[in-house]
Amino acid sequence: MKRLLSYSVVGLLWLLHWLPLPILRGVGGMLGRFLFAFGRERRNVALINLRLCFPEMTEVEREKLVRQNFIAFSRAVLDRTLGWWASRERLERIIRIHGVEHLTDPEGKPVILLSPHFVGLDAGAIRTSMLVRGCSVYSNQKNPVFNKLLYDGRRRFSDVLLLSRQDGMRKIIKAMKDGYRFYYLPDMDFGPRDSIFVPFFGVQAATIPGVSRLARLTGAKVVACITRQVADGYEVEVMPAWENFPGESVEADTEFVNRFIESQVLRMPEQYFWLHKRFKTRPPGEQRFYK
Repeated sequence: MKRLLSYSVVGLLWLLHWLPLPILRGVGGMLGRFLFAFGRERRNVALINLRLCFPEMTEVEREKLVRQNFIAFSRAVLDRTLGWWASRERLERIIRIHGVEHLTDPEGKPVILLSPHFVGLDAGAIRTSMLVRGCSVYSNQKNPVFNKLLYDGRRRFSDVLLLSRQDGMRKIIKAMKDGYRFYYLPDMDFGPRDSIFVPFFGVQAATIPGVSRLARLTGAKVVACITRQVADGYEVEVMPAWENFPGESVEADTEFVNRFIESQVLRMPEQYFWLHKRFKTRPPGEQRFYK
């Protein structure tokens, strides 16, 4: 029965991908407003994050931003149906990419595509996979039907290598040396193990220093890949490789990564993943922010 229900949901999602984008976005907007109204727990998480990161905002401004965030997130979720089933030609029209030349290092060095948690990150991953071989970390879903949908969807256009977080760095390093661009999402709280505390909008945040460590181990160039959700699709910006990175220490590098992400959040704060408990892990002796 559970499997039948899962296939029914997948069938409904498949139907959605035929809709014109303005209508699909309208449905996503309605879903976002519904989730904002009834998703109390995640709404509170987002509000706490904004209070910590933007203490100068009024509560009215924060609530408005969280509502926009729910809408942008819900639209991105439904837009995934396009990545799973829409034609390559349609996706190339909807997801436009700039800075393609930065996807390849002229000296042949490995490349880390640094992609913070903006709502458009899946669109960016799909679009870059049309151009280069990529690898990323993949978390298996408990539901086998949805797991296969997500897994196959990410590998539609090229030989995308999806690695488990439990595999550790060894397989990632091997893939990078074999020519795969590592699409890396560095800005989530994965607990105290392997994390260090560096500021994020002035708040100490448990952060995996993987960008620095991978760059040091492989000689990789770090190339930021930022995807913005716009009215008629997505704009993917592949930036020039960072200079003088890695720097003097892993700690300094990780703080630099967080400062860079802050600068991008300020460009489109409504599109950052505020629903995640970014400050869940606290330094010893500090009180928790979330219930």
